[in-house]
Amino acid sequence: IGQSDLPACEVRAKLGPDKILGVTAKTVAQALEAEKAGADYLGSGAVFPSPTKTEAIPMSRETLTAICQSVSIPVVAIGGINASNLSTLAGTGIAGAAIISGIFGQPDIGAAVRELRECIHKNHRVIPTVLTIAGSDSGGGAGIQADLKTITALGLYGTSVITAITAQNTLGVQAVSPASPEILAAQLDSVLSDLTPQAIKIGMLGNKTAVQVVAEKLSAYPDIPVVLDPVLISTSGRHLAAPDAIAASQELLFPRATLLTPNLLQMQTHTLDDDAGIEAAATRLSRQFHTAVLLKGGHRKNLPNTVCDVLCQPDQTPLWFSSPRIENQNNHGTGCTLSSAIACGLAAGRSLEQSIRDARSYLSGALAFGLNLGNGNGPLFHGWNLR
Repeated sequence: IGQSDLPACEVRAKLGPDKILGVTAKTVAQALEAEKAGADYLGSGAVFPSPTKTEAIPMSRETLTAICQSVSIPVVAIGGINASNLSTLAGTGIAGAAIISGIFGQPDIGAAVRELRECIHKNHRVIPTVLTIAGSDSGGGAGIQADLKTITALGLYGTSVITAITAQNTLGVQAVSPASPEILAAQLDSVLSDLTPQAIKIGMLGNKTAVQVVAEKLSAYPDIPVVLDPVLISTSGRHLAAPDAIAASQELLFPRATLLTPNLLQMQTHTLDDDAGIEAAATRLSRQFHTAVLLKGGHRKNLPNTVCDVLCQPDQTPLWFSSPRIENQNNHGTGCTLSSAIACGLAAGRSLEQSIRDARSYLSGALAFGLNLGNGNGPLFHGWNLR
């Protein structure tokens, strides 16, 4: 409806709550009023001179951008849009464009549509986004750095929320400084409100307050799959999570997770070297928190040449994954890399089982490359598949 039609609130009252209502808006004030009155989206323009509405005064790019930023509902650009000028609207924040003369006023309607579609693909490329919530590793082998490398190597776009800054290299963790609750919350708000991910990976949280902040912020996004890698102890043996953080994670985040990815050390079941015992431990955890559990068995001493992981899901038969063990002492960041790669699969729309298979294959390649950096437990090479 236009600004000279019935007020939006009256139209909403007549149509009821189940109809989609669009309202034209040429100013920020009109946009805010329309949203308040119950509009589902806005039509803003004319953004260019229009052959069908010669009296319309073109809207400036600044006004269009301001309207998009002022409301939480979608804004559709209207008026005079065609294949030659559509790309100039990129970055304004519009959700789409309504095009009439740019299609039906052309001599070849099919060609006009194909040209517009090509313009959209060229200027509005969208790929799945994965958010990693974890600590920063100054050595680049684990944490945020490993996650972002993995996400990029697998062709997705990575965003990050840093929970702690660590002084870390191949010899171990020398210092840890947690992010304040305020900056942690601000990071989450910034990313989730603008770059909403298709999957989330959670790693090191460190303390109870961080767990509470993350859980609260994610409660508004219940449909986004979450891969939670319970980072409790570093490869060097340093404890990275306080006991109350572990308890809080189990209460607030484990039930929210799509998948938990503990290893035997984190489960404190490293004395279990038989399939039945490991499967039982994973099954108990899955049933306790009503979520899927991938228990990684890479620390088993009785299988020196094989890596076996088991996936347990409530009311489903356990599924084992096996692959040859790759002899490489430089394996810092394997857990972060695997969980991030699984999140990538979920973000791309693949099943949990296929995401795990693909992630294990990617991790094997990163290990097999044989990167040798530093004087201690060195990192993987996350870009092995791009060479």
